[in-house]
Amino acid sequence: MREPLNFSLKNSPNELIWKFESSNSSLFLKREDLLHPEVSGNKFRKLKYNLQEAKNQKKRLLLTFGGAFSNHISAVAAAGKITGFKTIGIIRGEELGKNLESTLRENPTLRFAASQGMELWFVSRDEYRQKDQAYYIENLKHQLGEFYLLPEGGTNALAIKGCQEILSESDKDFDFICCSVGTGGTISGIIDSAEASQKVLGFPALKGDFLRSDISGFTSKTNWELIKDYHFGGYAKISSELITFINEFQQKTNIALDPVYTGKMIFGIFDMMERSAFPENSRILAIHTGGLQGIAGMNKVLSKKNLPLIDVRNEI
Repeated sequence: MREPLNFSLKNSPNELIWKFESSNSSLFLKREDLLHPEVSGNKFRKLKYNLQEAKNQKKRLLLTFGGAFSNHISAVAAAGKITGFKTIGIIRGEELGKNLESTLRENPTLRFAASQGMELWFVSRDEYRQKDQAYYIENLKHQLGEFYLLPEGGTNALAIKGCQEILSESDKDFDFICCSVGTGGTISGIIDSAEASQKVLGFPALKGDFLRSDISGFTSKTNWELIKDYHFGGYAKISSELITFINEFQQKTNIALDPVYTGKMIFGIFDMMERSAFPENSRILAIHTGGLQGIAGMNKVLSKKNLPLIDVRNEI
């Protein structure tokens, strides 16, 4: 029997994972990755109110977008299966659909999504860039009938509302809240619920400064900053140094980190601490946003490049 989506759950545990003796600072990790085995982390939070709204609108179909190794695609497929929605995922890369059997054999994310009943539509990158255009969505409705639209990455107003529940009353005594950043929805919810005295630090997985304006459009609060030095070249790009860090971190803490988001953030926090970027006696809370399903796919890419693999022992 599958585990239900217990959306009444609000708090996830905090674990003290490191004491920095040189500055007497402490790093805690909020284990959002433990919320659900298949719909974990920020995806759990982003889907909570969206699924409720889809039910309120009496929609039976969820439609969304994502790349070949998307955490969002995986989570929507699982959530749809659990809650009784049909799901369609529009996937970037028409070449992936030319030999579906081979694609599903080679791609664990899409294989899982298909096993949950998600219908996969593979489109060209040019067509995929139209995903936010009203005329494109209307054309899809003509083909499919009515559906509930979840944007790429899952970020919308209801997603941000869900992410506001990541922080709880017991988190008010932290000086810094750290979060990886993809589309900006998760950090926006955290900024909204953080205390005015707390500083929220975002660690983007993508290059560029466009996220600043996106986040400013989601929240009016100003107690936040983007730390743009730890994207490792951009989204889904990693290095041997990052892989080594992630593997050593898991060996020492028994906690797995994904290489696209949380791994880069934790690497950045340790590097900043070594450079004395945090004041002495700082209490730092980092958010583990899940994403562990993507490790298997990343290891396939690393194997083809003859790079070290990410250790998949213990929790994964």
